Amino acid sequence: MMGKAEIARQNFLSGCNCAQSVLCAFETECGLDHETALKLASGFGAGMSRLRETCGAVSGMFMAAGLIFGPADPTDKAAKDAHYAEMQKLAGEFRKAAGSISCRVLLGLDHSGPDTPVSEARTAEYYRKRPCPDLCALAAGILEKYLNHELS
Repeated sequence: MMGKAEIARQNFLSGCNCAQSVLCAFETECGLDHETALKLASGFGAGMSRLRETCGAVSGMFMAAGLIFGPADPTDKAAKDAHYAEMQKLAGEFRKAAGSISCRVLLGLDHSGPDTPVSEARTAEYYRKRPCPDLCALAAGILEKYLNHELS
């Protein structure tokens, strides 16, 4: 049986964006059907719809974590604060392993030109120059370890 990291990697290599790749790896635990998971994460790929901000793999990890163990009472400040602390722990693990949670930084891009909504074709060259499959695997692996109580 494949672990969540490998599922997320395969999701990306199958055409999912980075956020979809991670969220869909946990769709059962989140109580989502595949189509709903794909739609929910659709705008978070490429650092928020190709804005190159927060890495989509991190966003997908946060969406899954929120659905699995996030607080549902918006007035429960203690629960909200505790949840934010746990989410920051997940982000910290990702940052420690990858160096950043910024899509732009992870891809080594500058921001001298305008943002474009046009995605790149998924070719062999695209996959050769992108760390994204590994970053999706990293995010899913971190969340899986967290859920298995393997992270302190």
